[in-house]
Parts: sequence; structure tokens; C-alpha cells
Amino acid sequence: MAGSSSGGDEDLIAGINVTPLVDIVLVLLIIFMVTATDMVKAQIGVDLPKAASGAAEIKTTLTFKVTKDGDFFIDGEQASLDEIATKIKQIKVTDPEVRAVIAADKDVEYGRVIELIDTVKLNGIEKFALNIQRTSKPSK
Repeated sequence: MAGSSSGGDEDLIAGINVTPLVDIVLVLLIIFMVTATDMVKAQIGVDLPKAASGAAEIKTTLTFKVTKDGDFFIDGEQASLDEIATKIKQIKVTDPEVRAVIAADKDVEYGRVIELIDTVKLNGIEKFALNIQRTSKPSK
């Protein structure tokens, strides 16, 4: 008996290969996850003090920073204590549960940080945290 051979290359491809699409989407997802953390961080860099007992970061509405020079920043914008008080009062009207994180350079004058804490508390923000960099163990 003679058998006939059919050309295997003429078969119709019924499915779409989604592997390249999935690869591209995963690469884009990884790129987004890596760059998202850099975008979320505030633009003003401060050299934070380190502590092993600090808790994990919390979601906040307002971020305050005190730079090495003693300048105040609220959400990345430079402001005076009076401007900070005004902004807190405005935000407090719309969000009574507003929280704050205060970050200060480790070389900043202690009194400047206390001035900022007083301004934050006197204008209605009772819940605030001090930002630190975590270390593995306390230094002796």
C-alpha cells in the first residue's frame, strides 16, 4: 500500500501565542514597581537618624521635613511655620483624621524639630510619627 504524505506546514494555526505578550507585561510591571518607590519618596533628602525600635511606615496625608539648614518643608514644598499652620487648618476641615510624619536631618537643631511638632499639634494633628531609618540593632 502506498501511503500519501501530507505537508505538515499547511496546517492552520488556530491559537494565538500569548507568551511574548505576558513577558512584555511582566517586564513593564517590574519596571513600574521599581520606579514607583522612587516617585513616591519626597524630593528633599534628609539624613535620618537610625533606630532599631522603629515601626513600619504608615500611610500619611502630610509629610514634614526639617533640613540640615533648619528649613521646613510640607509635602516637598518649602514653607514657614505660619504657612504650615494655615495648610494644616485647611486640610483639617476636609479630613479630620489627618496624620503626619515628621522627618528631620540628624544634624538639625533639636529646637527646630520641637517648633515643628508644636505647630503640628497646636493646629489639630494629634497623630504623628517621627521618620527614621531602621538599623539591625541599636548602637552602644
